[in-house]
Amino acid sequence: MAETRNEDLAAWMSAHSMSAAELADAVNDAINDLTGKPGTASERTVFRWLSGENQWPQARQRIALEIVTGRTITDLGFVPRGKRKTVSASPPAPPEDTSVHRRRFVGAAAGTAAAVAVPLASEGSRPSRVGTSDVIRLRDHVENLVELDATRGGHTALERAALAGASEALGLQKQSTTQRVRQRLFAVASDFTATAAWSIIDAGLLDNAGRHLDRALTLAGMAQDSEMIMQVWNLRAMLARQRGDYAEAVAAAQAAQATTVARRSPMHASLAHARTAIGLAHSKDDRAALRSLGRAEIAMTKADMTAPLPVWMAFYGPAELHSITAIVQDVVGKPAESEAASHRALAALPKAYRRNRANTTVRLALAQLHQGDLEQAVTTSGDVFEIMAGAPIPGRMRQALGDFQRDLITMAPSAHIAHEWIDRYRTEWSTP
Repeated sequence: MAETRNEDLAAWMSAHSMSAAELADAVNDAINDLTGKPGTASERTVFRWLSGENQWPQARQRIALEIVTGRTITDLGFVPRGKRKTVSASPPAPPEDTSVHRRRFVGAAAGTAAAVAVPLASEGSRPSRVGTSDVIRLRDHVENLVELDATRGGHTALERAALAGASEALGLQKQSTTQRVRQRLFAVASDFTATAAWSIIDAGLLDNAGRHLDRALTLAGMAQDSEMIMQVWNLRAMLARQRGDYAEAVAAAQAAQATTVARRSPMHASLAHARTAIGLAHSKDDRAALRSLGRAEIAMTKADMTAPLPVWMAFYGPAELHSITAIVQDVVGKPAESEAASHRALAALPKAYRRNRANTTVRLALAQLHQGDLEQAVTTSGDVFEIMAGAPIPGRMRQALGDFQRDLITMAPSAHIAHEWIDRYRTEWSTP
């Protein structure tokens, strides 16, 4: 019977940016932790799993694969012998081995400081050798922090947790015996540090963000990781825009465009062009801003929308591009086009992206206000507080609501509706 490529395993490896050699190392590390003897998987072993030549690994390798990935062996696309046509239910996965620390932040979705303060590794349970399993574990924690950010928004407890993760990654880097693992740990440390920077950028606490990004860029360079380098330049562009340094915002976004990953990946290129468009719009270079926006749209049409994105870019897609379009169109003086783009963004946003929905709703209210539709703008802006009910309003969103109040007063200084909005919402949007 013809061999069938194992797409499930390939997808997991792609989502975790893991090569065949690195997966083999991780499996061997897990076997060593379980048995006291290193495993014998090689790059060739993984290629055989991917090609379908070997559809049912050895028992120790199956257990190790489940420990490394956190998924059952059949979820990874493997098929028991004798059942090649119909995949059977997976045998029960073994208990999670604490020696490889695949522990997640319990309760992180609640967004409490206690949730993010959970230590990254159990005391006294660190493995004797540092390997790819440590990289995977730490990446899982980065993902947990990103999920918490999506739920709660940026805050200082998240910043502290991310910096603790970076510190652990750098400590493990000193113990690593291979250059490949050292570089990957530098990349994870960069990711944690960039996450710390983003958490306080979103919270509107900008003083330390630049220092975190400088450190993240240094670590990304040491890792020789273009993905991380682009992530840092993207955040640098966002920070510069919040500070009102639009020339730096454009320069940082253009640096993101020049990264290897942006030249290779249309989706990354789209984000870099979109970020450039925002900076140019605020710099009053309207024509260049709209050209960059067009390039972002063209690049996205070339992207494989089914391909997995790295965790830090999970927010970017058609909905986010519509949201950025709304910002650019409003800044260049086209509020009607901004309103249309905001509606498209809201229609495309997944329900789970509550903060993004609230941010886009603020942008919609501004576009309506800038068209002179005061009553509709005030009604729309009130929806923001309903969307964010029960959660703190992040600093960036408070600033946008402050912009709305300022423009509302400018356009209707004596109108009852403006004073009513201020009386009703000032405390809600201005309180951290």
